[in-house]
Amino acid sequence: MASAESDSTPFFSLESYHVSEELGFILPDPLEELPPYYQPWMDIALRVPELVHSHELRFHINKMPQLSCQFLQKHRELRLAHLALSVMTMGYNWQEGENNTVEMLPHNLAVPYWEVSQRLGLPPILTHADAVLANWRKKDPEGPFDMENLELLCSLPGGDSTQGFFLVTLLVEMAAVPALRNIPTVINGVRCGDTETVARALEDISQSIQDMTDTLKLMQVYVEPSVFYGIMRIFLSGWKDNPCMPKGLVYEGVQAEPMEYSGGSAAQSSLLHCFDELLGVQHEAKSGAFLNRMRNYMPPAHKLLIRDISLQPSLKSFVQQQASERLNQAFQYCVTKLLTFRSYHINVVSRFITVPAARARQLRQLRNQSQESEWEMISSAPTALEERGTGGSGIMTFLKTVRDQTKDTLLPETSK
Repeated sequence: MASAESDSTPFFSLESYHVSEELGFILPDPLEELPPYYQPWMDIALRVPELVHSHELRFHINKMPQLSCQFLQKHRELRLAHLALSVMTMGYNWQEGENNTVEMLPHNLAVPYWEVSQRLGLPPILTHADAVLANWRKKDPEGPFDMENLELLCSLPGGDSTQGFFLVTLLVEMAAVPALRNIPTVINGVRCGDTETVARALEDISQSIQDMTDTLKLMQVYVEPSVFYGIMRIFLSGWKDNPCMPKGLVYEGVQAEPMEYSGGSAAQSSLLHCFDELLGVQHEAKSGAFLNRMRNYMPPAHKLLIRDISLQPSLKSFVQQQASERLNQAFQYCVTKLLTFRSYHINVVSRFITVPAARARQLRQLRNQSQESEWEMISSAPTALEERGTGGSGIMTFLKTVRDQTKDTLLPETSK
C-alpha cells in the first residue's frame, strides 16, 4: 500500500539530469567536427600526440589564430570544443615533461577555453567528462558498442594504451547504465513502501556493478602499465596538489593570478557518487572533501543528480525498518558488489602506478643495458608524482579509505 507521501511527491526521474536511457552519463552521438571557422583548433587537437613527440605542439599553438566562441551554439559543439581545447592544453603544458612546464597558457588558447568552460559549467582542464564521456565514435555506426568498434575522437601520447585506457573506462560507464536506470525505481519504491520493487531494483543494480568490475578487467588486456606510468599519466595530471606546478597555471587574458585545477580522475565519474548517495556510504572528512571537490569537474546536471539522490529518504533506514529477508539480502549484496569494484580498482591502481613506481626506483639504482628499454619508458615518468593519482590525491591511501568506508555501510549481522 502506498504511503501518503507518494500522493504529494512527484516521481523521481532521470529525465531532467541529461542521463540517457541507453548510455547513462555518456554523451550520445558526440560531434566529430566543429563549424569550419574552428578548423584551426581541430587541425592541432587531432595531432597532439605527434606534435608532442616532435616537440612542436607549443610552437603550433602559439601561432594559432585567436577565435571567438560566438559560433558555438549547441551543447555537443561546446563539448567537442572543450575536448579539443583540453587535449591541446594538456599537451602544451606537459610537452617537455615535469621539468619544463609553462607558467602561462597563451591568450589564444586560454580565453576561448575559459569561455567554453564557463558556458558548460566545467573547469578549463581535461576532465573525465571530456576524455571519456564525450570522446568516442563508432567505426561502424550500426555496429556494437564494444572495443573493436569504438575509437577516440582526440587522443594524447601513449598510442594504443591511451586509446585502451579511455575506451575501457567508457565501457565501464556503459556497463553501469542498468544500475542508473534502477536508481529512480529504488527511490520511488522507498517512498511508496514497496519492498519487493526495491529489492528487485537493488538486485539489478548489483548485477550492473558486477558487470562494471568485469569490464574494468579489460584494462589488463588493452593498457600497458609501463606506458601508462611512463608516458600517459603526466598528460592526465593537473596543476593542483602537484609538486611539478606548485603555483598553478596562469590563463592569459582571463586573470593575472595563477589558477589551480585537478587532473582527470576516476573520482570525476558520477557513477560511484550516485551509488554512494543511494546506499548511504559515508566518507570521512579528508576523502569526503576530495570526492566533493571532484563533483565540480562533472557536468552540472550530473552533479545535481548526485545531490538530489542524497536528499531522498534513506534507503538503508528503509531496509532496516522492513521485515523482508529478500530486501535485506539485496541491500547487502549491492554494497558487497560496490566493495568488490573498489577493491579491484585498488588492484588496477597498484598495477599501473604503485608497481611501476617501485620498479622505477629500483631501475634508478640498478640501471644496466639489459633493462635499457624499460628504463627509457619508466624513467620519463614524473618522479614528483610517484605515489599520486592524476587527480592529485595520495592514491592508495585514498582508495583504501574509501573502500573501507564502503564496507562500513553493510548492515550489522543479526542472529537468526
